[in-house]
Amino acid sequence: MSPVLSTAFVLTLVLLLSGCSEQTAQLENGRPAPAFELPDLSGRPVRFPDDLKGKITAIRFWADWCPFCRQEMADLEPVYRKYRDRGLRILAVNVRQERDTAARFVAGLGVSYDTLLDGEGEVARSYGVTGLPTTYFIDPQGILRARILGESTPQVFERIVREILDGE
Repeated sequence: MSPVLSTAFVLTLVLLLSGCSEQTAQLENGRPAPAFELPDLSGRPVRFPDDLKGKITAIRFWADWCPFCRQEMADLEPVYRKYRDRGLRILAVNVRQERDTAARFVAGLGVSYDTLLDGEGEVARSYGVTGLPTTYFIDPQGILRARILGESTPQVFERIVREILDGE
């Protein structure tokens, strides 16, 4: 990445996430995850944790300008398919972008997990998100068990899911 492009990227990241710095929560493993309600791409509301009781939920915060999000989101689809019958749900929460932007981005990825819209970034703030991508893993009882800050691999994602499943 050229120095000019790198500087522009960092500036864009800081500006887009600047709203996340105000009253940013510091979530701790072993504590209940914050509840929220967000619309999916079709406008249907999804309520967490109410709609996902008894499920392992990975909440992934992302945006289309994130250089790691495209490949990572596509790479997680096989892990999701492998564990969805055992209770895994992935909520891909788009942060502060328009519905059409998010929909265009995920259209070509072939993902079957839910995409939600956090238009004002309120849920990202409540989770303490300061960079994208960020993923939180919530157990079936609604307790935060792990997080990944930044880019990850399907292997790391799957290892965390297995650890939560084995801990039940």
